[in-house]
Amino acid sequence: MHMPLKEAETLVQATFQANGVLPETARSVTNALVQAEAAGQYGHGLRRVPAYIGQARSGKVDGKARYVASRPRPAVLTIDAALGYAYPAFDLAVERLPEIAREQGIALCLIHRSHHAGVMALTVERFAEQGLTALMFANAPASMAAWGGRKRLFGTNPIAFATPVAGDDPLVIDLALSTVAAGKIMAARQKGESIPEAWAFDADGNPTTDPNEALRGVMAPSGGAKGAALALMVEILAAGLTGSNFSREASSFMEENGTPPSVGQMLVVIDPAAGTASAGERIAELAQEMVSEEGVRLPGRRGQNARRKAIESGLHIDDEVLASIKALV
Repeated sequence: MHMPLKEAETLVQATFQANGVLPETARSVTNALVQAEAAGQYGHGLRRVPAYIGQARSGKVDGKARYVASRPRPAVLTIDAALGYAYPAFDLAVERLPEIAREQGIALCLIHRSHHAGVMALTVERFAEQGLTALMFANAPASMAAWGGRKRLFGTNPIAFATPVAGDDPLVIDLALSTVAAGKIMAARQKGESIPEAWAFDADGNPTTDPNEALRGVMAPSGGAKGAALALMVEILAAGLTGSNFSREASSFMEENGTPPSVGQMLVVIDPAAGTASAGERIAELAQEMVSEEGVRLPGRRGQNARRKAIESGLHIDDEVLASIKALV
């Protein structure tokens, strides 16, 4: 069915609060999930509500957690997400880092004892809208093997990037280091659909089109050995440098029971003016050169356009997704 964004936000926030999540946390999580849905990232959108709330009920995530922030060095902000949802920590980073970046030229945010990072494009884009360039790294429960191996060692470990473009929407890049994000396999499982053979391997290391077998096996790295090497890099940045669980130590974002995932995220925010006052204009030149060629689209535009359309015409929410949310109240 179609539902206006505000109505969807009201429903989802009320559902989280009815399950003991603090109102301000419920608001933060709701905004992230609804915006993900609006951007067409359904695997990270409203389909996550039952798992998120199931984990709050079981204590795997603390819906009453209050983050703790500190500034150990002039350009560094650390945030302990306190085993709660990640989104309130991201909101704090968006609030605090711009001032640090403009003061120091660069700001580093280290987040630990955290949870699912969702659609990181939506976080880095918020910095670009303030005239800043942002990079974000996150680790996730292990679902990928090291190149040549079969045991789960790395998560899909996404990377996101956003930068302002003079006179235009920000340029936004968001990619998982597996061939696809795990959320797409989860969505296929929920819909009872098969997946392309190149997405994952079963537990024996064979390509599979069954999402259930894929979730029991390992994800295929994007770009083979190069993707696996990048996953290692992100593992070190997001977990090793933040004091978080490595992917192999983190419990599932999808299952309701178990210990808290306690993963990590890193944000690097740069003031483009620290290098050159004309950065935005120069980036706009490059963007214009890209789209001057037929068939080329700037990264991030599809999600931005989808969100604009959702604001105008609302969300199309599958009936079973809506029913699963309403059943949680």
